[in-house]
Formats: sequence, C-alpha cells, structure tokens
Amino acid sequence: MRNILIIAAVLIGLGTFMAQMADKMSSASATAVPRTTLAVAATAPAGGRSVAIARDGRGHFQTEGRIDGQRIGFMLDTGASVVALNETSAARFGLRPSRSDYNATVSTANGTIKAARTRIAMLEVGGLVVRDVDAMVLPDQALSENLLGLSFLSRLKRFEYSNGQMVLEQ
Repeated sequence: MRNILIIAAVLIGLGTFMAQMADKMSSASATAVPRTTLAVAATAPAGGRSVAIARDGRGHFQTEGRIDGQRIGFMLDTGASVVALNETSAARFGLRPSRSDYNATVSTANGTIKAARTRIAMLEVGGLVVRDVDAMVLPDQALSENLLGLSFLSRLKRFEYSNGQMVLEQ
C-alpha cells in the first residue's frame, strides 16, 4: 500500500509539474486563445457511452465534469494516479480537509508537499458516471488545475488517444 501511495504521489507531482511548465510556456497564447473543449457523448458499441475530448490550444485535454452534480473543470492526466483537486475547488464541494488530514506526501514541481486523501461520491464527465472515486486535495499553490486521473479513468471500459482526441468509453 505504501508503494502505491508513493507511486501515486510521484505521478501527481509529475502531472502537476508538466501542467505548470505548459502554463509558463504558453501563458501568453493561452490568454489570447479561448479554451475549446469538445466533449461529445455518443452511444458506443454494445450500448456503452463514449466521450471524445479534443486538444485545447496548449495541446492538453481540458474538459468539464461534475462532482455531485456541480460543475468543475479538469485537465485529463493519464499520468496522475488519482483525481487531484486544489483546495479552492474541493471547498466548493464541501471537501475541507483539516490540517491534520494533510498526511500524504506528494512530490511536485514546487517540491514535496502534503496532500489530503478524500473520496468523491459521484464524478461525471460527458455522461460517464463513476461513483466512489479516490482523490487528493492539494494546496492551491501546488495545483493550479484539477486533474482527472486514473482513479476515474481506470474505472471506465477504456480510454485512448485516437485521431487527436482522447476517447473515454463506459
């Protein structure tokens, strides 16, 4: 279990680092070009549902999701072991860990930080619903964008990069 948490922390750190580097490299162009997110729900083969998410102007896969029915923006991150929320976003959903809950060590571009483990009752992206999703809350200064990680993605039937889009299927 300890090894899994260490790997999760490293992957969250790498995802955060990559997101921050991309923000720094494209901050001027990102503000000039509006974000475009394409999340199309369609019926997949065998009656499942499918969502295709196009790249944004920075080359990332941004999408809107819902936690317990409330909107939230995510960057899809296949390198993140868990869904990662910054404190501001988490607070909107009633997730307000106490200081003592920040007991998971996470490595980020800003160094090693403490994160709080939590669980999301229901997370939905484009009609794909996953319940009881593991997540972590990180301080705002350590995580500028919420990450849709493997604790959500691995519970889908499949997710893959195809024709310039990230395709999620349930």
